[in-house]
Amino acid sequence: MQRVLVLGGTGWAGRETVRHLIDSGADVTCLARGTSGGVPDGARLIRADRTTPGAYDGLHGDWDEVIEFSYAPDLVGPALDALADRAAHWTLVSTISVYARNDEPGADESAALVSPADLTQYPDAKAAAELATRRRLEDRLLIARPGLIVGPGDASDRFGYWPARFSRSGRALLPVTEDRFVQVIDVADLAAWLARAATNGIRGTVNAVGDVHPMAAAFESAADAASFTGDRVEVDDDALLAHDVQYWAGPRSLPLWLPRPDTALAQRSGRRFLETGGRIRPLVETIERTLADERRRGIDRERRSGLTAAEERAVLDAVL
Repeated sequence: MQRVLVLGGTGWAGRETVRHLIDSGADVTCLARGTSGGVPDGARLIRADRTTPGAYDGLHGDWDEVIEFSYAPDLVGPALDALADRAAHWTLVSTISVYARNDEPGADESAALVSPADLTQYPDAKAAAELATRRRLEDRLLIARPGLIVGPGDASDRFGYWPARFSRSGRALLPVTEDRFVQVIDVADLAAWLARAATNGIRGTVNAVGDVHPMAAAFESAADAASFTGDRVEVDDDALLAHDVQYWAGPRSLPLWLPRPDTALAQRSGRRFLETGGRIRPLVETIERTLADERRRGIDRERRSGLTAAEERAVLDAVL
């Protein structure tokens, strides 16, 4: 039985990965504070604050696999010091945000990375975590760089906003979709691949990304899934920005909308992901899974990303 240590495992993607590891027959231990929840049945949780001395004292023996979900320097470094010499294989879950440029459609894992100058910035901290981990693990390492992770349970609302929005009536505000794209990975597909990668000892660097879809087609699928019959109103970037609508995510945003120079963020090459056993479900299936989850949680709930119904109406009234 494979002995797997997950550093984290109580958050959204971590829990999903732990479930897949357990289903594969692994003996799974999670080291985490546990403040974001427990671990799936069948896993063992060791509660510890990884920023404190002695955080790793409760871990004994060697590990077939260690999976690191964190990128904070005060967590990554001590974990490597405590465990790198006791791990046969290590997976660092990074991000495509480590790439320096987002204007190269189809760019693969060889693309240039950001220089980690300011570790308070997410891309810099992730890039620094990659460098530190690569120095210690060398040929025992898999660096997984997911794109936008979506699906049931996502608290960011970056993807779920759209199936939820199309579940309401009335005019729907969209960015201009021409020459824009959507590229996401379902959390279940990412977790299944991470579990298989641990079992198979996959090494190297992999963009864990889904297929590239024209934004117009992705929105069409979301509208169809929600049986939306209203008007979809595309508004140009300058007008949206003039009315304080934000790119990508967060309050007053149109999720998935990127500045023109950054549209290739949603066009990364996923060839190596497929070559290493990654499986990508149809986008419409992810939309349907997400929509069902949105309805369970409440279509009109307060969200971390997107426009409220009132904000959307105000923008549409102003620009039309």
